Amino acid sequence: MFHVVDWAEREVPPMVALAVAIVAVSTSAILIEFSDAPSIVKAFYRVLFTTLLLAPFAATRYRSDLAAFAGRDLLAAVVTGGALAVHFITWFESLEWTTVAASVTLVQSQPLFVAVGAWALLDERVTRRTVAGILVAFVGMAAMSLGGVLSGAELQGLLSGALWDELLTGAILDSESASAGASPRPLYGNALAVAGAIAAAGYVLAGRSIRQRVSLVPYVTVVYGVCTVVLFGVALAQVGAADLALTAYPPVEWLLFLGMAVGPGIFGHTVINWALKYVESSVVSVSLLGEPVGSTLLALVLLGQVPGTATVAGGAVVLAGIYVTSTASGAG
Repeated sequence: MFHVVDWAEREVPPMVALAVAIVAVSTSAILIEFSDAPSIVKAFYRVLFTTLLLAPFAATRYRSDLAAFAGRDLLAAVVTGGALAVHFITWFESLEWTTVAASVTLVQSQPLFVAVGAWALLDERVTRRTVAGILVAFVGMAAMSLGGVLSGAELQGLLSGALWDELLTGAILDSESASAGASPRPLYGNALAVAGAIAAAGYVLAGRSIRQRVSLVPYVTVVYGVCTVVLFGVALAQVGAADLALTAYPPVEWLLFLGMAVGPGIFGHTVINWALKYVESSVVSVSLLGEPVGSTLLALVLLGQVPGTATVAGGAVVLAGIYVTSTASGAG
């Protein structure tokens, strides 16, 4: 296994690895859809199993690197793990108070915060082409999200301004939230989604900075470990709820938790962290917008969910934005 990792680090181009990672994280929504466990439990076990898979590797092959991982870098990695946990917590909670469309669109705005942070904190050059690509991708995400909850007639009303008040006041809720009896507090829910986007941007930016100096496996082991502890604390606090348990799940659920760790965890976010050493954080961040495109295609094949016109059109725009941003550095 060690030889495979060494070969991959030497031979695999960073952009190819990033493409593999996007495919891997695209499976996350499918695995989550298959699982009946509460969201916080899914998040906890996904990160826990990812950490357990990496920990023996870090303790043997990277023992010296792990021992030397200290000081400011260690503290920054701990903060990064906390930011990753905050991202999960705030985003999932936002779905309780606002529409799925608003929450997903706002949490995917993190490339905007990454671009600003990369310019302000990491001295990365953000060209007008990069900004244009991010904005194009964001428009595509908005189209995909709105297409999931609005009919064609409603979209016409939205474009004419007739439905903006309903969206902002929470009058339009998706069927899942409505059936769950969620009380619409759109400003609160939207604020949580933005907080999730900021936390995700902090996670990406911190990884970009630390990965210039710290080996991948020790870094992600610490980050995922901290995230696991935080998520466990939140899950433990909710154990008293009637519909939440930490261990009472059938074997298929444990297989799904493990699948989330191996796919989106190891081949997804771990590879993304590796790519952050070689690829600008703004490019990595906007490339993550390819996840909903991949998830849509997988849902079509595995779940029989046929995407609507708005979803297909929005996906095409997202891909265009990813291309523009990914080629911005070479274009100068």
